[in-house]
Amino acid sequence: MKEVSIQELKDKAVELRQAAVTMVYKAQSGHPGGSLSAADIISALYFKEMDIDPENPKWEDRDRFVLSKGHVAPIQYAALALKGFVPYETVNTLRQYGSPFQGHPDMKKCPGIDISTGSLGQGLSCAVGMALAGKRDEKEYRVFAMVGDGECQEGQIWEAAQTAVKYELDNLIVFVDYNRLQIDGTTDEIMPLQDIEKKFEAFGFETKNIDGHSMEEITAVLDEIRESENKLPKCIVANTVKGKGVSYMENVVNWHGVAPNDQEYEQAMEELAGGLK
Repeated sequence: MKEVSIQELKDKAVELRQAAVTMVYKAQSGHPGGSLSAADIISALYFKEMDIDPENPKWEDRDRFVLSKGHVAPIQYAALALKGFVPYETVNTLRQYGSPFQGHPDMKKCPGIDISTGSLGQGLSCAVGMALAGKRDEKEYRVFAMVGDGECQEGQIWEAAQTAVKYELDNLIVFVDYNRLQIDGTTDEIMPLQDIEKKFEAFGFETKNIDGHSMEEITAVLDEIRESENKLPKCIVANTVKGKGVSYMENVVNWHGVAPNDQEYEQAMEELAGGLK
C-alpha cells in the first residue's frame, strides 16, 4: 500500500476516465459506459492499494488483478499506461493490429495483465485459482477481482464463490461494479439480481456495501478489510453510475458499447477536465 492522498486518487480517476474515453474515441469502438463506472475503484487499486511493479510485471509476489468484465478493458489499460507498464501513447492504439491494447485484456500481449478475460462469468474462477495457489504456495499476495452486475447472472460466478468460501480464501477481494445496466437494459429487466450483497453473504463472504464513486468510502473499506482477521473471502458491492463523469452517458444504456463522435468527445473531455483539482 502506498501513501497517496484522497485528492490525488480522485485526480487519477479523472485521468483514467479521460484516457479511456480517448481510447474508445480513437478506435471508434469499445465500451465507455462500464469503463467510466469502474474508474474510481481502479484508481484506488492501482495507485494506492495493490503491490505491483511496472518494471517487473511478472514479479511472483505481486498482488493480482482480474478484470472479469473484460469488455471494459479501456479503464484497465488506462491504469497500466498511467502507471508506466506501457508508454502512455499506447492509448492511441486501442484495437489496432499489433497493439497490446486489444478489445479484451490479453496477458500474452500486454504487460500487467494477469489473465486474459472477456468471456463473462469466468474471471472470478480464475481469481479463485490464483488465490488458492497463493495459499498453497504460502505467498502473501492478494487477488482483486472486478465483476459486473450483469455478469453475476452467470452461474459460474456462484460456483466460484462457493469454492472461495470452501478454501477460506481471505486473500480474495471481489468488487461488484453495480451500475444496474447491461447491454440490453437494466439488470432488473433482464434477470433480477435481488440483493446481491446478501447473496454473497449467504454464500459465506464477508460483504460490504459502498458508494463506488466515493474515494473516501473506497479507501476506507480497503483499509478495513486489510485489517480483517477472519478467513472469509471479501465482496465489496460498489454502487456506481454507468458512464460516470460524462453527463450524456450517465445511466444511459446505449453507451454500453458505443464510441463518441467528434462533438461528443470534445464535450466529454471538457466535462472530465472540470473534475481535476
